[in-house]
Amino acid sequence: MANRFILNETSYFGAGARENLAPEIKSRGLKKIMFVTDETLIKCGVAGKVSEELDKAGIAYETYDDIKPNPTVTNVQQGVARYKEMGADSIVAVGGGSVIDTAKAIGIIIANPEFADVVSLEGVADTKNKCVPLIALPTTSGTAAEVTINYVITDEENKKKMVCVDPRDIPVVAIVDSDLMMGMPKGLCASTGMDALTHAIEGYITKGAWELSDMVEIRAIELIGASLYDSVQGDAKARETMALAQYVAGMGFSNVGLGIVHSMAHPLGAFYDTPHGVANALLLPYVLEYNAESPAKPKFKAIAKAMGVQGTENMTDDEGVTAAIEAVRKLSVSIDIPQKLCEIGVKEEDLEALSVAAFNDVCTGGNPRETSAAEILEIYKKAYK
Repeated sequence: MANRFILNETSYFGAGARENLAPEIKSRGLKKIMFVTDETLIKCGVAGKVSEELDKAGIAYETYDDIKPNPTVTNVQQGVARYKEMGADSIVAVGGGSVIDTAKAIGIIIANPEFADVVSLEGVADTKNKCVPLIALPTTSGTAAEVTINYVITDEENKKKMVCVDPRDIPVVAIVDSDLMMGMPKGLCASTGMDALTHAIEGYITKGAWELSDMVEIRAIELIGASLYDSVQGDAKARETMALAQYVAGMGFSNVGLGIVHSMAHPLGAFYDTPHGVANALLLPYVLEYNAESPAKPKFKAIAKAMGVQGTENMTDDEGVTAAIEAVRKLSVSIDIPQKLCEIGVKEEDLEALSVAAFNDVCTGGNPRETSAAEILEIYKKAYK
């Protein structure tokens, strides 16, 4: 069986990398940009750091900023309508995963109008045409949406987060400019950074993992383990490292899949609008305990080593499991991530419904341990209080 590996066409990294935006647009002959961002990024001036590059180059654009933290079918449909009204031929997305995911869905539907209901994009949709040209500039160091073939949209009517997987949605250009991430408040920096760690760890132990993905995911874990705490404290160099680390994690998981941390996090976003990074960060240690009894068990020592644990070469597999989970939990606590579901407003009476939704999530198939709704319910209960 062949292993497939897909990345975006071109990427730029480093503080100030946004200066490459206008030349890329002009070199591709693009004339009218739909500038996708959110109101918060406009108010705090981050979006303006990018739009001024368009202004200086005389590139025409109009803004669409009506996007929720967990973007919805309605957000996408409104965006499709605005794209048509603007007469745009391309998209520049400036934001976190919510913004970039919305931009991906808009771009796919413009190119494949038969999916205008949005909900038919769930899973692996049979699209025929590549997304309209999309350039993504992330403002958080977590989702790696700028390099992945995935996006997540909330179906409000059915209280469901739809995971959409489509190689045709990948941005043609990713501009990973750490200047755009310096304004992140501590809480957002912490949760998105733990999201990146979850991507790296789940991508490393998922069923689909292989040598190339293992290589990038272990490096991502090393970078995150060494820099996330300082990044949360506002250190500029650490934030630049995290900007790279989350992209590296995305290179891997986009191609090999994830597991039930994400399966269990998605319903929390759909039911309670829980920020995705918070949900992943809280659940990660509990799911790792569960997944220790899987074929991935020998990999836990490598995770511990990548997290900075000393003496892993002399550990048994069981000791490696304990060390890896303790390292993850220690980092999570140090940056003030909530440790129990009851702390973030989850209702105990919803746990069974959440478990069914999680089991049916597209990420469940990649988990290294076969599972069931009943076993997922037990993990939720353990994480509850």
